[in-house]
Amino acid sequence: MTDATGTTETAAPDTAAASAPDRSGLYLVDGSGFIFRAFHALPMMTRPDGTPVNAVMGFSNMLLKLLADIKAEAVAVVFDSKRLNFRNEFYPDYKAHRPPPPEELVPQFALIREATEAFCLPCLELEGYEADDLIATYARLARDAGRAVTIVSSDKDLMQLVGPGIGMFDPMKNKAIGPDEVFEKFGVAPDKVVDVQALAGDSVDNVPGVPGIGVKTAAQLITEYGDLEGLLSNADKIKQPARRQKLIEFAEQARISRRLVLLDAFAPPPRPLEDLRVREPDHQKLIGFLKAQGFRSIVARVEMEMQRDGRIADGSASSGAASSGSAPGGAAPSPAAPSPTGDTAEAPAARTHALSDVEKRYELVQDLAALRVWIDRARTTGILAVDTETDSLTPATATLVGVSLATEPGLACYIPLAHGAGAAAAGQLDFDAPPPPAQIPVAEVMAALKGVLEDPAILKIGHNFKFDHQLFARNGVAVSPIDDSMLISYALEGGAHGHGMDELAELHLAYTPIPFKEICGTGKSQITFDKVPLDKALAYAAEDADITLRLWTLLKPRLVEARMVTVYETLDRPLVPVVADMERAGVRLDREALARLSQDLAVRLVEVEKDVHRHAGQSFNIGSPKQLGEVLFDVMKLGTGKKGKTGAYSTDSGVLEDLAEQGHVIAQRVLDWRQLAKLKSTYTDALQQKIEKDTGRVHTAFSLAATNTGRLSSTDPNLQNIPVRTEEGRKIRRAFVAAPGNKLLSIDYSQIELRLVAEMADIKALKDAFRDGLDIHAATAAQVFGVPLDQMTSDIRRKAKAINFGIIYGISGFGLSRQLGITPGEANTFIKAYLERFHELKVWMEATKAFARQHGYVVTLFGRRCYMPGIQDKNAARRSFAERQAINAPIQGTAADIMKRAMIRVPGALAAAGSNARMLLQVHDELLFEVPEAEAEQAAALVRGVMEGAAQLGVPLVAEAGIGDNWEEAH
Repeated sequence: MTDATGTTETAAPDTAAASAPDRSGLYLVDGSGFIFRAFHALPMMTRPDGTPVNAVMGFSNMLLKLLADIKAEAVAVVFDSKRLNFRNEFYPDYKAHRPPPPEELVPQFALIREATEAFCLPCLELEGYEADDLIATYARLARDAGRAVTIVSSDKDLMQLVGPGIGMFDPMKNKAIGPDEVFEKFGVAPDKVVDVQALAGDSVDNVPGVPGIGVKTAAQLITEYGDLEGLLSNADKIKQPARRQKLIEFAEQARISRRLVLLDAFAPPPRPLEDLRVREPDHQKLIGFLKAQGFRSIVARVEMEMQRDGRIADGSASSGAASSGSAPGGAAPSPAAPSPTGDTAEAPAARTHALSDVEKRYELVQDLAALRVWIDRARTTGILAVDTETDSLTPATATLVGVSLATEPGLACYIPLAHGAGAAAAGQLDFDAPPPPAQIPVAEVMAALKGVLEDPAILKIGHNFKFDHQLFARNGVAVSPIDDSMLISYALEGGAHGHGMDELAELHLAYTPIPFKEICGTGKSQITFDKVPLDKALAYAAEDADITLRLWTLLKPRLVEARMVTVYETLDRPLVPVVADMERAGVRLDREALARLSQDLAVRLVEVEKDVHRHAGQSFNIGSPKQLGEVLFDVMKLGTGKKGKTGAYSTDSGVLEDLAEQGHVIAQRVLDWRQLAKLKSTYTDALQQKIEKDTGRVHTAFSLAATNTGRLSSTDPNLQNIPVRTEEGRKIRRAFVAAPGNKLLSIDYSQIELRLVAEMADIKALKDAFRDGLDIHAATAAQVFGVPLDQMTSDIRRKAKAINFGIIYGISGFGLSRQLGITPGEANTFIKAYLERFHELKVWMEATKAFARQHGYVVTLFGRRCYMPGIQDKNAARRSFAERQAINAPIQGTAADIMKRAMIRVPGALAAAGSNARMLLQVHDELLFEVPEAEAEQAAALVRGVMEGAAQLGVPLVAEAGIGDNWEEAH
């Protein structure tokens, strides 16, 4: 779940706050777990010699943070040795299904052990045993010696060790794991975990267990019969026949499974327990190792610690990083020079600055006098970080619960507005409940804040400020000017990683914010923010504003060095109020029309289902891939089929489309059934539930920082994927209607991506065709197939159209052959002829792929970077996919940039013309407006002009308009 700041729930506060044994205890770090978490958490990055080091960087950061937090005297890092161990001797298939580690990770294993030694930590591994066995052994030895043990891991297999004197700690969630947490996961105490695992098995490790018994059932059985042997010896007394038979039949398999999951706590210890102590690291050796990997930000942190401890004088750091006092909140080190791949060890995750370096001073504001102090601070500093808390994630209808402000790093406040008032507002008075806390009336807070929030001399900073903008707008405040730390990060690093506040705090501040679930709970017990006690609300909300300001302080200067100022200032930042207003407007839906469509689809689904069953000769659950696969391949013998890891046949759309092309009617009817079922569940049913009672409209959320190309994406509900070319999709669009007295106006760019191909590849023949206003597909066919325009047939034009659009998406000969119903050889001949005729395109495509290989990204005409992480992948299929993306991304991204330029200009143009038209939706190349009927034609002409003038290219941009009572009519 994501809160209004764009923060994804991940973790709790810093580890110092978590309960843990004292410093005299032993910490056993699951090194193998750290490695894989680090590898998958960070984007690929390399050091100057091309060696991948993303896992090394993540591992080093995690170690550094852990050591700083726990300050323990005894720590050891434990690793797996070789893949095979003693378990394979009695069960050869143990972990047999696990794929080999990724090729990019293999060279990092040795470097990670070298990193451990550079930190002067004991490094433990033993051939023939797993890391978990060594952890169990040392935990036993330490416990027997009267020392407390903390296992730093979240691995469920280690939970069997939890007990008196032995606890676990999940460093990613900053969560202590004790008996209660083990019981929550397995339903039994830690000493019974192995029995539950023996029954449930583990598909990842290929532990067989007993078929049909999951963790919940296993826990019930073990609780009832005491342990595994007690259960198996009484298996004949189990009431359920199927379960009884399984337990009797697979009893020996369960016993083997128990031996597989039971950790060996008596493995030969590779080093004496007394050796597992933290030694003072050789800082020069450590810094030398980190510099060799290119980890400049980690070097800066180590040198900062050395400065604080007096080991080196201020300013003597040699890494080039700024000292901690060089800028508010700490300046980030300069980026390293790109490696040949474009990925460097100084990738996004490496730019860190410890949040704990600055004292946190958070204040609860409950009267106007205190609020005026903060307003005066904002006028003095000229900057103000702002965040809002609400009772829901729909800004068009959410109640504003509170506002948080920050004026400098570490200095923030929270202004509660509606805490404790929810029940009273709903008419559910509880006379025994305490009165609501002291709060300033919302109207008075808005009146006090309006001046500073609208003051052009004070910059307001938010994270995902689009959400907050709507809340303030609904309360009569037009916030301006603004900066958005989420969009700054997006302009800098696009699709390289996510841009939620939690993720950015981890990446750049080495800090884990308070998770939303810690404050409000989860599931059925989750409360809305207005029910949160003020002390907890203060810690959470003020931290959001504080982190927003720190991220802005760190990231904003990088726009200049990265040459991303234009992208941010002209494309992304100005779009915030435009999209906020669009979301707030919403779009009107005809509920009755949707209900009729749902009923119609339900009837058709039954008809198609009967048809499928008739072809199959039996009834079965079409929605079950397992049953469908068995019917198609075991019963009907339509082919050999292909089974996945679960043993079930694959029945994805590609498999069904192949069968349909071979003439098997049942496959086509199943595809029909799936399409109808998706339309019903995703649109006709779901959209009815999304109509807001207060507005009678659907208010989709547009994500401004979610795609790699700069396109907006629509969620909750997604209104960008409604099918356009099917009759069912067109019926759904007819349910989007104009309010009485209004019309819907749809304006979309005509063939914008083909025009951009001609422009970016400088294809003279295509540019001439566009300038002359020719039918581009017919013109292409004439050029490629040598057929005069006056002799053009629809079939030849269709082939040219398929190639035109296929080229944009990197279509292969095989893909084109399926689309046109021809052989792959013929399709390859068409593509070859196309590229020979338009040789400029082939040159541009090769140059674009080469640029991507060199830099790790491609660039739109307006300077936006679209990252291509797989462009150097050793796997040919993944590399080819990335190459196709590299060709498409600058085209799609430039189209998205042009659309943004148009959207930013349209509201001002409409206002200047006195038009009452409102922008409702943006769907790829289309904008949808609601406009008074009398103004429709005038608005259409005005918006067309703005869209066509959004960019000056060597080919004309053409926008086409339609007007109607519903979306389908207008489109």
